[in-house]
Amino acid sequence: MITAQEMLDLEAKSEIPVINLMENAGKAFAKALKEKVDVKNKGILIIAYHGNNGGDGFVAARSLCDDTEVDVLFVGDETKLTKESSINLKKIENNDKVQMLTLEAVDFSNYDLVIDAIFGTGIHGEINDPLATLIKNLSTTKAYKVSIDIPSGINPDTGEKTNVYFEPDLIIALHDIKKGLENYKDKTIVVDIGIKKQ
Repeated sequence: MITAQEMLDLEAKSEIPVINLMENAGKAFAKALKEKVDVKNKGILIIAYHGNNGGDGFVAARSLCDDTEVDVLFVGDETKLTKESSINLKKIENNDKVQMLTLEAVDFSNYDLVIDAIFGTGIHGEINDPLATLIKNLSTTKAYKVSIDIPSGINPDTGEKTNVYFEPDLIIALHDIKKGLENYKDKTIVVDIGIKKQ
């Protein structure tokens, strides 16, 4: 198990460019998901924010869209996207197989799988609206729920839950399970993103 800071340190030490790590993460996530769940002809919704977890979600969308219909709900601020996430958002905006949705246009009951690429390790403090209401709505959907690395609203180091949090059926952890997710280890798969094990 690893803390969020240890993970950041490992990423920095690896000297692998962030854009490559993001590509590795999104592809490894999609591959693991396809091994665990039959995604063929399933409706998939990926909800992404403007941090690197959202960038991983954009890569995952690209990696899944050959198998099934993928919709992406981007709930972040485009001006706050990291450079790498911005590159990957543009790649899916130009992809005919991926549909970008607005919050007003989304009907959560239409999906078989919902993928949480909202916060990752970068969560601090309470979650405000409209994200708080969105996460509440996601938690009540009947879809199979998957988080990339960390369920949004759960502290990766302590496991402490904020005012609202995403309750997944499956977590696909990047490189190693984060310390705060001990209680979730039975529903966690760890994938390799190219960083050497310590």
